[in-house]
Amino acid sequence: MRILKTVLAIAAASAISTPIFAQQTVPPPGSPAATMTIPGDQLPPPPQKFGGKIEDLAIKSKPYWPARVVPPKGAPNVLLIMTDDSGYGVPSTFGGVIPTPALDRIAKNGLRYTNFNSTALCSPTRAALITGRNHHSVGFGVISEQATGFPGYDSFIPRDKATIGRILRDNGYRTSWFGKDHNTPAFQASQNGPFDQWPTGMGFEYFYGFVGGDANQWAPNLFRNTTQIYPFEGKPPGSWNMITAMADDAIQYMNRVNALDPEQPFFVYYVPGATHAPHHPTPEWIKKIGDMHLFDQGWNKLRETIFANQKKLGVVPQDAKLTPWPSDLLKNWDQLSGDEKKMFIRQADVFAAYTAYNDNEIGRVIQAVEDMGKLDNTLIIYINGDNGTSSEGTVIGTPNELAMFNGVDVPVEDQLKYFYDAWGSEQTYPHMAVGWAWAFDTPFAWTKQIVSHLGGIRQGMAISWPKVIKDKGGIREQFHHVIDITPTILEATRIKAPKMVDGIEQKQIEGVSMMYTFDAKNAKVPSAHKTQYFEMFSDRAIYNDGWMASTKVMRPPWVTQANLNADLTKYPWELYNLKDDYSQATDLAAKYPDKLKEMQALFMTEAKKYQVLPLDNSIITRVITPRPSITAGRNSFTWTQRLIGTPMGDAPSVLNTSYNIKAEVDIADGGAEGILITQGGRFGGYGFYVLQSKPVFVWNMLGLKKIKWEGADPLSVGKHVIEFDFRYDGLGMATLEYGSYAGIGQGGTGVLKVDGKEVASQKMEHTIPFMMQLDESLDIGSDTLTGVNDADYKPPFAFTGKLNKVTLTLDRPKLTPADIQKLEKARQAAAAARE
Repeated sequence: MRILKTVLAIAAASAISTPIFAQQTVPPPGSPAATMTIPGDQLPPPPQKFGGKIEDLAIKSKPYWPARVVPPKGAPNVLLIMTDDSGYGVPSTFGGVIPTPALDRIAKNGLRYTNFNSTALCSPTRAALITGRNHHSVGFGVISEQATGFPGYDSFIPRDKATIGRILRDNGYRTSWFGKDHNTPAFQASQNGPFDQWPTGMGFEYFYGFVGGDANQWAPNLFRNTTQIYPFEGKPPGSWNMITAMADDAIQYMNRVNALDPEQPFFVYYVPGATHAPHHPTPEWIKKIGDMHLFDQGWNKLRETIFANQKKLGVVPQDAKLTPWPSDLLKNWDQLSGDEKKMFIRQADVFAAYTAYNDNEIGRVIQAVEDMGKLDNTLIIYINGDNGTSSEGTVIGTPNELAMFNGVDVPVEDQLKYFYDAWGSEQTYPHMAVGWAWAFDTPFAWTKQIVSHLGGIRQGMAISWPKVIKDKGGIREQFHHVIDITPTILEATRIKAPKMVDGIEQKQIEGVSMMYTFDAKNAKVPSAHKTQYFEMFSDRAIYNDGWMASTKVMRPPWVTQANLNADLTKYPWELYNLKDDYSQATDLAAKYPDKLKEMQALFMTEAKKYQVLPLDNSIITRVITPRPSITAGRNSFTWTQRLIGTPMGDAPSVLNTSYNIKAEVDIADGGAEGILITQGGRFGGYGFYVLQSKPVFVWNMLGLKKIKWEGADPLSVGKHVIEFDFRYDGLGMATLEYGSYAGIGQGGTGVLKVDGKEVASQKMEHTIPFMMQLDESLDIGSDTLTGVNDADYKPPFAFTGKLNKVTLTLDRPKLTPADIQKLEKARQAAAAARE
């Protein structure tokens, strides 16, 4: 009775309208140590009423401190881990041959989930994960670099859908984000902000990671909160790697929280870039995996081995079928040449080394939780992959992922000759052949980007919480989706989803909690998640209570240039009963046509409900779609001082257009050298610089070729205008509006001038059509991360003269009436040929 009276008194004293079950610890209200939980309906909570007394003099007055907000008593720490581009058959925990002891540890100490699903792509899965809503509902129908001007695709997480970070932070958790942030609009990633869509603006108090879709792990575009940092500068090549650095930082962060307040719960969102390309493990891990000879027998045999392991572990049903190898798309291993086998084994070894290295560092983070004595009451959710294994490396692999996105293949013989030993080092930006990606998604068909087939969306997941989960090593087969993680965390922490955040009414969370599965008695109960749509680049599927209707895959993910004139309503559909067909191996569309029609109609209902429309099958062309960045609508740009780190999404693009760059400089006695302006880096971009007092302009063509203009004579002492003028031969991006790629990637003529006089001229046969190196930036007066020409300089290569002004002027091609008529005629002909 006395305890009840105390609680009632505390609740009454609070200025917030709190229910009587809200907890507040002793000392009593108003003391400096007072704490309280909040109802959580409104975030942030209203100001607390002053409960003391104010007279004319302090000696006659009584102070009263507002209570510090804390989570419910006994709330767990939360460690949410998700790796990148890793399918169901990758980790040892789910039958793979690559050792992942950290994931094994969580599974043995908790539960394995064999029917957990993603959105098949990076940004969308991440947005769904941290909001509990479908990816289109929160503006991430595609990755942020492909955003378009429709609500389901604009890459803005709306303010009526607060993240789990924001909810936990305002309820008293310390919140942090480590690794990949792929949920900030690419056109809001500059030093100008705004920062409300950065992790620190979405409720994560501390951020250590990179903003875009991928990063050079040897020299990443790394941020602490919103400030770019360069901890790798000055260190020997290959001696610093972000996979280790972020584990170190997360461990320091958790220990700091614990040291300052051992009772303080934390939420750590830990999302490394591994194993997204570039595959950048350390040499030690490459050797360790190479010595195991895991892949010597090839990808067909690998699938059989993984499938047998999966049945032994019980992570696929005993009657499951191994989906057939796509011989119409990919070679069987025994069809390959000796050179192909040698190169492809090297690619797989590096990918596997990256996987094992990453898991090892995750293991260090988990061990740090145990070392603090907090493992028992820490909810650890470890999701293997944000989508299936990536097939974006082409059918032969590539030493530079960027080459693939620009439609360039690097022959196997060149890979062997120039890149074999360097594969995985700072000199490469590598990705592996599709055959491995397909095998790593065993037992399913297809890969990342594909939602219609389980290879793209099925993720292995393990969850442990020793204090609560007693069914150690248990397996859960219920269908669930990434949108179910946020409601699970909320139920586990006993924190409500808010009704209002910053005065904005919140839309309902669309996922369901998985916490019912933590109890062994519910191991076999039906799933609480009954219906789930899937859509990516117009590839579609709908799941409903064990049935799945799926469109036929109309574009392999390694083909980036989609048919822009395709009739998306004419995609063929397939039908599967996943209750009896775990691996989606048997199409029942012909047997149950009425069921298929029912499922197709359900898809459209869900699509309209969750902002999926309009359907769009374009892929790489969306990367160069105009967006509302700080450069939108501008053709002239001027810099009068050194400025580094402007990301690609906020920088003017010189692709598929004519342009002119002028640098006004002063050269002092003794000459000068250094960067004037550069955009991109070692794996693709341009650089305008002075080398030993001579002007130089270089185009780095995806790390495969360098085209160089250089003045023969050194610049004399005094003022000069150094100019590079490029006249583009193509029609430009506007041809894409007519379903034609003809206007992009064409050649042109570049002229280098000094004080108006031509000093070098040459023609480029082709130009980069779609993108320069996305994790690099535009820099003025100095170079960050990697340089465009290692033979000439090493960053930062700051200009040693005086840089007075740099001006970039764009002269974009304009279609003539005759051009439009020709393009329209070609489009109509393509449409007629389809009929």
